Parts: sequence; structure tokens; C-alpha cells
Amino acid sequence: MDQSNVTLERMRTFVRVAERGNLSAVAREMNIGQSSVTRHIRELEEALGVALFSRTTRRVTLTDEGDRYYAKALRILRLVEQAGDEARMGSGASAGTVRVSCTAALGVRHISRLIFAFQDRHPAIAIDLGLTDERIDLVREGVDIAIRLGPLADSSMKLRTLGASRRILVGSPAYLARHARPTKPDELAGLEGIRMSNIAGSDALTLEGPDGETHLVSFGGRLRTDHGLAAREAYLAGRGVGPAHIWLVDDLLADGRLETILPNLAPPSVPLNMLIVPERAGVSRVRLLVEFLAEEIMGIPGIERSP
Repeated sequence: MDQSNVTLERMRTFVRVAERGNLSAVAREMNIGQSSVTRHIRELEEALGVALFSRTTRRVTLTDEGDRYYAKALRILRLVEQAGDEARMGSGASAGTVRVSCTAALGVRHISRLIFAFQDRHPAIAIDLGLTDERIDLVREGVDIAIRLGPLADSSMKLRTLGASRRILVGSPAYLARHARPTKPDELAGLEGIRMSNIAGSDALTLEGPDGETHLVSFGGRLRTDHGLAAREAYLAGRGVGPAHIWLVDDLLADGRLETILPNLAPPSVPLNMLIVPERAGVSRVRLLVEFLAEEIMGIPGIERSP
């Protein structure tokens, strides 16, 4: 084995290809040409004297030797990063990139401005903010932290429970002026509903009262969308009524462009959690952002701490 050719750069490229399984995706992520990615892998394999990947036209997969080498390479790269963190801590500085994934509408409305505030406090830390409602593989996508609404399946990620997001029923004054304002749950059936296509069971609406009573009512409508910001625009345009997270519409409620319907009833709150890749939790810049967001998110309208 030619150890002089086993460089950290080639090792990092290998690790990302192993996690993503796609050379072109890694090239885009690392901002280098695909030929450079291919060359890094070839040179590393030549230095080690073993094939690390099996290649097909669509995907690369680890060989048995590659799988064993991945675990050791990942450990080495973590130690290198930890050593850099510890060296910087002596000067009180933290630098590098943190990759964050967030539920799209929440990211646009509120998390982005928290990221701005964090970077003002820590100017040497770069943030790569991805907005999606899809449940992505954090390790494969190279994400350090994910902020997610809704129940979570079993996960190997480190879970930080943030709280719950309260929801209400809303509609525009213009829409409610054209239709009979509902005074009880079953009257919602006569209104046009704005439904979320990415939420199972959106053709029915569960409402909870202050005394614990529950109402299940039919909920139909001609418009379905998979994005909270599109639902916000639909409510504002007077296209119908429906449930909304308070943080999604707080400004529209404050200036009277939307109104609360059936204020004594509300859809169930939705869990809000932070997922952290365990291997990244100890990195100082990741830890700083986790603690900052965990505190600041509680100031977002409608977010309540879990009991």
C-alpha cells in the first residue's frame, strides 16, 4: 500500500460517495467536476490495492472491503475535525459549515431569520439551509441537523424534542362574508376546504375542545396542495377555509387579513422535533447551532414546550 496517496481529500470524497451512492451528486456537493471525484476514488483504490466500489450505470455500491474501510475512514475524519474544533476552541472561535434541513414553510417564515441571527453572532460559521417536507436520509444527503413537524418513525438519529405547534381554523373576512360563518363543527361541511395533499386523511378534520371533547367532521374542497405557503395564499385569496399552524398565518391574523373560525375548537397540535446526526452532535459549530435553535424556536408564534 502506498500510504502517501491515502490523503484526507481522497478519503472525504470516498466517504461521501459511499453515503450518497452517486458520483455526480457528490461532485455537485463538493463543487468539483465528476472526473475529479472519479480520480480521487481511483487513486485511493490504487493506493490501497483493493476495489472499494462495485459500479453500475446508475449507482456505485460498497464492496465488502469498501464497507470495512468506510467505517475506519469515517472515524479518522471525525477525529481530524474534532482536533480542529479543539484547536479553535482555545481561541474562542468556531468555523466551518453546518448543513440544516427544515420543513419548507416553517423554514421560509421563521427559521431562516433565526439562521441570520446565528450567523451575525458566529460570522465564521457557514449555513447550508435546505427546505423540504420530504423525509430525507440525513447521512446520505450530508445534513447535520433536521427540523421536522409531525410524528417521526424510528430513527438512528439523536432526537431533540422542541415542543408542539398549535393549529387553528382560518378563513378570510371576504370569504366568510360570502358564506354563513360556522358556529358549530358540522357547519364546516358547507364551506370550501383547503386541504393538504401530503397529509393522510385530509378529507376529514379532527377538532378538539377545551374540555377534551373531540369532533370529527367531513372536510372537502376543490383545492389540494402539498405546501403550506400555497395554503396560506389560498386562504388569503378567499378560496376557502382550513387548518393552519399559527406561525404560518400569525401576521395575517394580526392585521385582520385572516380570521379564526370556531375559536373554541382547534385541530390537534403537531410535534416539532430536531434530529441530529449522532456523529456530528459533538462538533462545536453543530452544537452551537443546536442550542441556539432549541432556545430561539420557542419564540416562534404558536410553538409550545412539551409538558
